Amino acid sequence: MDDQVLAAMARWPNVPAVHGWLSLSARGQWRLHPHGRGWGAPEGGPEEPGEAITSPQIIAFINRNYLADDAGRWCFQNGPQRVYVRLDGAPWILGLETDAQGRPLLRTHTGADYGPVTHWWLDPEGRLYAQSDRGAGLVADRDLARTIDALRAVDGRPLDGWLERPAPAGTAVRLGGGAETPLGLVSADALETTLGFIRRP
Repeated sequence: MDDQVLAAMARWPNVPAVHGWLSLSARGQWRLHPHGRGWGAPEGGPEEPGEAITSPQIIAFINRNYLADDAGRWCFQNGPQRVYVRLDGAPWILGLETDAQGRPLLRTHTGADYGPVTHWWLDPEGRLYAQSDRGAGLVADRDLARTIDALRAVDGRPLDGWLERPAPAGTAVRLGGGAETPLGLVSADALETTLGFIRRP
């Protein structure tokens, strides 16, 4: 977190938090909701799709000051004010890259390394989620096929057969020869509880 943000929090400790103004898309894009109706629209009105934030300086500022509270609600600390974030996918949107030795690695939408992964989860729509000490991540759709290809069962086989008819007990996988990690199924209803975050705080 930025030093000036910490100083502002200390100087004005009781600024009310806001909701409905900021969201993170399932592709890792920050979106502003200028009328504060990113979710929880009054009288049951539609949620605003929001406007993409494109300024590199603003994006970098949000990325540096993005965090979670103890309840699993993610927010952007904008000076003394906490701006809660609607998560369209997960707290971290993950892309697949390679290290200097050509091994696959995951990076978050903020550019930080993600991992080691402690659990993989597949939902009924075919989305792939990960869990690590950083929190829950969703593999971005543009990198999903490559990530599935990079995952191998412990015996080295690709996951095609398991994905077509996943075993109820799940399986264990490795990403690029890394540690053995469980892969299981998660329902849409159980996603937030299982992975420990709140999409609409």
